[in-house]
Formats: sequence, structure tokens, C-alpha cells
Amino acid sequence: MNGINGQLLIIFGASGDLTERKLIPSLMNLYQGGHLPESFAVLGVSRSDMDDADFRKKVALENPHIPETVGNFGDRKEFAKRLFYHDLESYTESYEGLKQRIDALDEEQGTQGNFMFYLSVPPRIYETIASKLDDQGLSSEEGGTRRLIVEKPFGYDLESARELNTGLQRYFRESQIFRIDHYLGKETVQNLLVTRFSNSIFEPLWNRNYIRHVEITNAESVGVGKRGGYYDSAGALRDMFQNHLLQIISLVVMEPPIGPDAEEIRNEKVKALKSLRIMRDPETLYKHTIRGQYMAGEIDGKAVPGYREEEGVDPESTTETYAALKFYVDNWRWAEVPFYVRTAKRMPTKVTEVVIHFKSPHHQIFRDIGMDSKDNKLIIRIQPNEGILIKFGVKVPGQGFQVERANLDFYYSDMTDANIMAAYERLLLDAMQGDATLYARADEVEAAWEFVDPILTYWEQSEDVVTYGYSAGVWGPRNADDLIEGAYGWRNPGTHLTDDPGFCVIT
Repeated sequence: MNGINGQLLIIFGASGDLTERKLIPSLMNLYQGGHLPESFAVLGVSRSDMDDADFRKKVALENPHIPETVGNFGDRKEFAKRLFYHDLESYTESYEGLKQRIDALDEEQGTQGNFMFYLSVPPRIYETIASKLDDQGLSSEEGGTRRLIVEKPFGYDLESARELNTGLQRYFRESQIFRIDHYLGKETVQNLLVTRFSNSIFEPLWNRNYIRHVEITNAESVGVGKRGGYYDSAGALRDMFQNHLLQIISLVVMEPPIGPDAEEIRNEKVKALKSLRIMRDPETLYKHTIRGQYMAGEIDGKAVPGYREEEGVDPESTTETYAALKFYVDNWRWAEVPFYVRTAKRMPTKVTEVVIHFKSPHHQIFRDIGMDSKDNKLIIRIQPNEGILIKFGVKVPGQGFQVERANLDFYYSDMTDANIMAAYERLLLDAMQGDATLYARADEVEAAWEFVDPILTYWEQSEDVVTYGYSAGVWGPRNADDLIEGAYGWRNPGTHLTDDPGFCVIT
């Protein structure tokens, strides 16, 4: 580990789903790979009645999310010895007892005062926990590194995001706060920077002179599941676009940073988000935004319920499970280049990808054979089957100049020697090392909300807004293609395509 000889990770909300599904399995993989510091321990904190043995059994020894096979570096029992638990009756009580437990573990495990506090709890108690930690001197870095990791959602709107930032910054410095977005931990998201800035075949073309439009799709085949209660108060725009997709957009839009340091990259991401043209005019919002909601249908031959039939959802809800936007970026590089972004649930397949559509050559000698309608594309697949695909024109063998589009592709799975870390593995390791490159800064979060807030307000208050229904298992409402200029439509990746969008209006 880069200069860190010990680390004590304190997880608040340790009895919850995230710890069992993501955090502990990720730490186990890091442990097996030899990536954790030699002196490392985890202290789970929650209001559940457990002791060390119960906690180890739940999240490590009998955790179904950790494969039964283990590597040569150790086994579950050895890893479990590093796990401990502290019961809090309430997150609002004094943390004096917790402080004593942390100090005892720090001395016993040799973690040298390096503490990382992971808040896997509702955002409404972030500030409470931060203040209680500060009361016990646990935010001070006089005796070691102290870092605070917080999960999304980071705010419900711009005002609440600012309040959260201000609340946390009362007790921890901004450099100590790590706002986690697991999408930024994905290898292909990070590869956006490398693809752009280390290849002369891309960076000179990465502007309005050569790019017609940019398209980003985030599709999930699942519904809201057991998250219906939360999702019905959030919707697709808050749940996915404001955080995950705007992070991806910032990496596509940003200017070259001065260097690879975290703050230099984050500075450019903030500038990119601030350059997005905020839509405030009702006419623009009406024409450039579409919201939809999935109805009952079939996925992989299985009948699935509509959104309104999901557990915890209002039977008359108009909350969007599909959101599509068209917007522009106000700077030289992207002037008047339209960006099209959609996110949705109950799509035919699970996929996230960025598609760069290049302009046709100005002088087209093959226009008559239709090559002008087959634009060059650079497709960056973020999940699944992570990789990069280039679509370009080639001559079909035989007489004449019949042109077809060919594929030139690369998949990370082809790198057989590469051990690709899962998103949480990478992000946890970065936080231990103090690398904030893949974490959102306060002004970054607020810039994202500044763009999203007027859309949400319009959707919630305008009488002109409708929520279009689409059958589960299709690519959204039929009129979604109308959002894209010219003869172009959305690229629908995968094999499960359909011509029938099941169009209707939900009242």
C-alpha cells in the first residue's frame, strides 16, 4: 500500500445489505490478492444486537456473496479474524464507548491511528454521525489519517445537497470526505480518460468539427424490486442520471487536465459539468425531455409486473422509470453538438455504453451507395462485456464500390493476464491510499444538481408533462426516437430488440 502501514475501517450500518453484498466481499478479494495493508481490521457498527462472532458469521463465514473457493493468500477464517463488531443503541448517542473500542482495536491491530469511516446509512444521519465522531476527536488527523466515505444518494435536490456538504464540512475537511459512486470504479469508465488523452487517433477528433452527436445509454433489465418505496420518491433521473451518468458525461466532455493528479482531474470535471447548458425554458424542457414508466410485459419469456404493481409503489404513481434527455454543452469543443442520454429499467438487456457518432466526410464520393447513412461510431461499453468497438466503412469484395460497415473491437476479457478489480474493490483501495480521483467533490455534486433541478421542477409542476407507458422488455416509448435529430435513432445494443414499443400515455 502506498505509504500506509495500517488501516482500521469502521462501517456504520454494518448489518445492512451493502456490507454483506459489496463491502466485505470486496475486502475479501483485496485480502486474497495481497492488496490490503498488513495491519488491517474492520469494525462493523450498527444498532443490531450482535457480537464479533455473529458479525463474522453473517458477513464472512456464511456470506453467500463470497465464493466458497478462496485463493492461496488465506481463507475465510483467517480473514474473519480481522472483523469486529460494536453495537450502538442509537446513532445519536454519545460515541464515547465506540471511541474506546476504536482505540483498543487500533493498539491491538497496529493500525497506527489510520481510520476510515464508511457511512452505509441514510443521508439524513450523515451529519449526526460526523458530529459525534468529531466530539470524540475522531475527525482530527493529528494521530493518523481520518477519512469519511459517504454513499449516494447525496442529496434529493440542489438545496439538500448543499446542506449535506455544509453539514459534513463542519466536522471534516473537504479533502477528508470521499463521496462514493461505484460507476467511477468500473475499469471502462476510467478507460475513458486513457482512450481520449493517450491516443492521437481520438483526441484530435474529440470536438464539434468531427463529432455529430454523442449518445449514452444506461439500461437495466430488472425492475425496482424491493426498492419500490425509495424509488417512487426518487425516479430514474435522481437515481441514475444525476450521479452515475453525469459522472460519465463529465469524463466525455472535460478538457485535458494538467496532469493525472486527483485534484487536476476533478477540476476539469467540475468545469465540464458547469458548461452543460441548463434547460429552464418550458418549451425547451417539453421538447428535450421524455419520461416513461414500464408496464407489465415479458423479459426472457417470463411475465413481469408493471411498475405500479411493484411492492411499495403508489398504484397511481407517475414516477419515471425511463428518462431521456437532449442537451448541449456551452464551450468551444462541443458547441451545438447534441448529447442524448437515456436511463431506464425493464429494458430488453442490461447495458451501459457511450456512443460517439462522427460526422460524414464533407466530400462523399460514395453518397449514392448509401454510405452517408452509415456513420462511423466509437462505442465504449462500460458494462457488461467491457470493451471498445469502432465501426468504419470497408469495401465489399467484388465489382464496384459497395461499402459496408465493419467492426474493430477490443474486450477486456481478452486480456487473460489482467486481474480486473470490481468497482468497490478499486474505490475502497483508493480511499485507503487517499486517492480521490474517482470520488465526487462537493462542487461537483452541486454542479450536477444545478443541471438536474430545473428538469425535476418542470416535471413535477408543469401540466404539459406526461409519463409515457412502455411494455417491460422493449426499448422505451416509441416517441423516444423523435428526440434525436435527423434520420438517426437510439442504438439499441444486444440481441433482444423489438419493433413494438407498447406506446401509451399514463394519466
